[in-house]
Amino acid sequence: MIPALRKAFNEAFTRQKFDSFFADLNSRYPGAIEFRIAETPIFVPKHFYLLLYDACEHIVDFILDPRFKSMTDRAIPPDDWVPNENAHPHFLAFDFGVCEDGQGGYTPRLIEMQGFPSLYGFQVYYPETLCRHFTIAPGFSQFLNGYDHDSYLALLRDTIVGDCTPEEVILLEIKPHEQKTRIDFYCTQDYLGITPVCLTELIREGRRLFYLHPATGKKTPIRRIYNRVIFDELHASAARLPPGFVDIRLDLDVEWITHPNWFYRVSKFTLPFIDHPCVPATFFLNELKQPPADLENYVLKPLFSFAGKGVIIDVRPQDLDVSDPENWILQRKVVYADLIATPDVPAKTEIRMLYLWKDGDARPTLAINLARLSKGKMIGVDFNKNREWVGGSVGFFEQ
Repeated sequence: MIPALRKAFNEAFTRQKFDSFFADLNSRYPGAIEFRIAETPIFVPKHFYLLLYDACEHIVDFILDPRFKSMTDRAIPPDDWVPNENAHPHFLAFDFGVCEDGQGGYTPRLIEMQGFPSLYGFQVYYPETLCRHFTIAPGFSQFLNGYDHDSYLALLRDTIVGDCTPEEVILLEIKPHEQKTRIDFYCTQDYLGITPVCLTELIREGRRLFYLHPATGKKTPIRRIYNRVIFDELHASAARLPPGFVDIRLDLDVEWITHPNWFYRVSKFTLPFIDHPCVPATFFLNELKQPPADLENYVLKPLFSFAGKGVIIDVRPQDLDVSDPENWILQRKVVYADLIATPDVPAKTEIRMLYLWKDGDARPTLAINLARLSKGKMIGVDFNKNREWVGGSVGFFEQ
């Protein structure tokens, strides 16, 4: 999006330089990166950041509406409702596709949102490693809102660890050392001192939870859970887990960072309520009186799925005949711009704006970002097989 920086980066790029960078990136946690890292970052001009920021803050205003919880109660499946919900989510992530604006420029279009953590640790480690191998123009950073390495990690620590000791806080996941995003868990452990713990390793005594600390072997009380468990994944894998693991939907004496209910509240379910130029028209399928005449310009998405599962891109009238229309949304299709010049064909990009909302703050804080590059119909591995200059990336934003 900044032609001079794109041209300079591409001309200086060599496969040898990238291989050296990736070897460095992989050296700290060997074998922990299981997703593709794109060959390039993206460069985001100030005016485009302001468009993104305006859209994000508009959504934040809606989440702050006193009616938000009552409007989104239906989003939470009854069997997955967890007691002791926090007043607000501690994490917000807004995904925007970069699209042509029809006037020779570009505009963001919201794809999805989530009240759930993303790669808050890895997006510190990865761009800083990148900068050791590639020249990034001064005045550009992966950090937003004036944050830098130290101030960002201080905010991350305040949000996740709070007034606890790191030993009293765990990162909870299903088999964390087998997850494709485990590189983020290890970065978070290094930065904050908290331990990744498998759901099956929790010890429950009444309402209290404990774990065996790996360094000491001692049974250690848990005060806070940095939650990375997605119930959709838990239900799918429950039969393969050892019997008797703790049901985290119980009334437990822990603080959730962030509470599991927010995964559902801030999600695809929220999209039909948002009215903003950067948010494509979205409808609950059960509230749609008749299909749009240009159905080919819409996508059909199940509410309760993760990572693009079940999405129908090329919608036909018969696809709308589902047994549970209240659990589906029809969203106007977003056409990504082919704007990132690469050695073969241009790439599309998606930018995820990442907020942190520590306890006591009136509003969340936009602090960092990630980006993804694609040359397929959607952003994701299945649509980019055998491609180069695609995958996980980062936006260096003009400060």
